[in-house]
Amino acid sequence: MSCLRVTEAFKQKYQKEPDNTAFTPYRICPIGAHVDHQHGKITGFAINKGIYIAYGIKQNGVIEITSLQFSKRAQWHVMSTPPVKQDDWADTLRGATIALNKRYPLRKGLCAVIDGELPIGGLSSSAAVIITYLSALSHINGIELSEEEMIEIAQEAENKYVGVSCGKLDQSCEIYCRKNNLLYMDMKTGEYELIPESPKMKPYKIAIVFSGVERTLAGSAYNMRIDECRSAAYALLAFAGEKYGKFNETFLRDVPKEIFDKYKDNLPTNWKNRAEHWYTEMDRVEKGVDAWRRGDIEEFGKLSSLSGYSSIYNWETGSPELKTLYEIITTTKGVYGGRFSGAGFKGCCMAIIDPDYEQTIIDEITERYIKVFPELKEKFSIYICETADGVKL
Repeated sequence: MSCLRVTEAFKQKYQKEPDNTAFTPYRICPIGAHVDHQHGKITGFAINKGIYIAYGIKQNGVIEITSLQFSKRAQWHVMSTPPVKQDDWADTLRGATIALNKRYPLRKGLCAVIDGELPIGGLSSSAAVIITYLSALSHINGIELSEEEMIEIAQEAENKYVGVSCGKLDQSCEIYCRKNNLLYMDMKTGEYELIPESPKMKPYKIAIVFSGVERTLAGSAYNMRIDECRSAAYALLAFAGEKYGKFNETFLRDVPKEIFDKYKDNLPTNWKNRAEHWYTEMDRVEKGVDAWRRGDIEEFGKLSSLSGYSSIYNWETGSPELKTLYEIITTTKGVYGGRFSGAGFKGCCMAIIDPDYEQTIIDEITERYIKVFPELKEKFSIYICETADGVKL
């Protein structure tokens, strides 16, 4: 539906057919949250909802792009992109233009309309927008990006231009994932495995539950959490008398768990809690992968819920809306498990559900949530999704 929406919007705006369209799916991370920036291991799915773009070529190098979710049109030139962020929705795309132009000279621009199928917040929408845009801009300029290049450029746009210290989880899921497979990836080495569903697996679907409150990572406590993890890693190695590199090159992945267990009580409480989440989440990832291989969706779901619990009490994130949703989701019959989707400051929760209970799950979660937050009745929404292939470059 969204592909038709952007195509029709493009035709109405430019009075012509678009030269092409592109699509990138959203992603969810059922287990392995908040660990990619510390070189941890993650699990992920792409889902069959995402970002669409309809675009045409502009030979003069101008980028002119409109979002159906934001009112302000964005415009710049591929050779003179503003070097600092402009504090609007298109900053990620400006950053992507700069990062791509550093590697491959850009000459042609584009006119485009872009749209997302789900509300913003917790579904890697920024990474999906960047990848969709890069797919279009690269195609127009005759550039063939490898999967690794696309991930690197998309991450650089968020890290260096927007100022969000994210890892590569979002981009990797949106590119590497395949339908009916669990992505299991080591964020330190870049190695990954696509693990197919076991024949013993019970049926399942993915519920995306939008709280009614959007969120943005830049300017939030997201970057502070990452700094706390690195500080904890640096301090633990110092306590143990171990050698370490420069501060920004030291990660919790570099610190053996026995060192954490021995010296964790020497850490400030917030550093200790962040590290506690990291080490326990790594254990949950390994147990979750084992459960998936065995076809035990109930155990996989329980581990996802435990991941959500640790996000609240160790990572210390979650708005009142998301915490309420988490409690409702994890106590609703037919839900195998679930957690916040994304950083967890606002946005969405995800749940792995038994399709036999689909409608009762929708009805119960809606009733219980709106009872607590009646003012969000018109914004709250639930979407039932399935796993999907990542973007094909």
